[in-house]
Amino acid sequence: MNIIQELEWRGLLKQATNEDKINQAQQNGAGVYCGFDPTADSLHVGHLIPIILLSRFQKMGFKPIALIGGGTGMIGDPSFKSQERVLQTNEQVLVNVQGIQKQLKQMLHDVTFVNNYDWLNKLSLLDFLRDVGKDFTLSYLLAKESIASRISTGLSITEFSYTMLQAYDFYQLYTTKNCKVQIGGSDQWGNITSGIDYIGSQIGRDKSEAAGITIQLLAKKDGQKFGKTESGAVWLDPNKTSEYSFYQFWFNQNDDDCEMFLKFVTFLDQQAIQDLMAQHQKNPAQRIMQKVLAEEVTKFVHGAEGLKKALLLTEAFFNGTVQDLDANLITIAIASLQAPEIDSHETVIDAIVQSGAASSRREAREFINNKAISFNEIILEQEDQLLKDFPKLINNQFILIKRGKKKYFALKLKTSQN
Repeated sequence: MNIIQELEWRGLLKQATNEDKINQAQQNGAGVYCGFDPTADSLHVGHLIPIILLSRFQKMGFKPIALIGGGTGMIGDPSFKSQERVLQTNEQVLVNVQGIQKQLKQMLHDVTFVNNYDWLNKLSLLDFLRDVGKDFTLSYLLAKESIASRISTGLSITEFSYTMLQAYDFYQLYTTKNCKVQIGGSDQWGNITSGIDYIGSQIGRDKSEAAGITIQLLAKKDGQKFGKTESGAVWLDPNKTSEYSFYQFWFNQNDDDCEMFLKFVTFLDQQAIQDLMAQHQKNPAQRIMQKVLAEEVTKFVHGAEGLKKALLLTEAFFNGTVQDLDANLITIAIASLQAPEIDSHETVIDAIVQSGAASSRREAREFINNKAISFNEIILEQEDQLLKDFPKLINNQFILIKRGKKKYFALKLKTSQN
């Protein structure tokens, strides 16, 4: 099976410029690259498909290259964005570059890492206009959907130049790293073809072996935006999205989406996925597909130790034994509960309501009267008790609220009032 066939059965393939050149690149063990612009100091679940795709190509014989856009990140990709990006400071871009490169190195092995700042920074404006700009006509650029869609709402010369910079990236990797294929999401088609055309203009279109592939973006069948939760984006950085929360994000996916996600973001083969679906259909309540999906993706992103943490927390929440975890895991558990901040002069009744453990003060009183609420393992008995008088805090600021046997909530006391 070649890489095109692999992507087709998984439902990942969106477009390919030239399948013969891609297959030839695979046979020759050529390089393949994917770019990651440092728009934040962490990647999120939307980046998982291209990250895993580099591993797929690697398993098929390609030499993967991860490009960090330290240069293009200072410009901003206009592709299908409704408005101009806010430019980041050079210092912030550097922080972001370091953050995402560290993450990628944890997930990808034996991969070449490059930063396009290394060559774009050496390219003067005059050099860029003479050596790159002269090979792009206005009519060619305006025909790009990613550019044309922004003309009516406004597009600066800065963002207008992005596709040419990315084209130059591909040329650099083609000539210095034997990189013959660029991959990206479906929104990158215009940028990828610009690179292929530019390489052709430099070395001769008949000689060029450059090719490109775009893949489907992660999206739910019901049209809901993927990768967003009530608390925000699902990050790959465990300090932003804990291993437990990350695991739960995948575990809570609908049955209708699981087959697609298993194909998109795991390395399970066709037969293994079919067997898993058959098992699941026999007893959907066991959520077998979701469990395997969550375990596979969490292990890929956070490693065996990260998966172990997620499973320990999942078991503790399910069995109502969070208080028995070690201090580090309790801290992670509290972080996963998205503890809202509360003034220490509030009463425990207010705390119960604000944490979401009760829908009203009346319900909160009922829980206290029934001895159904505990704060950090201490069963509440007095509804007028102030939080500042509470005898036991986790890390001097957190309260882990338990309702009944398995329901957990959390609060963070404002430090200025502690």
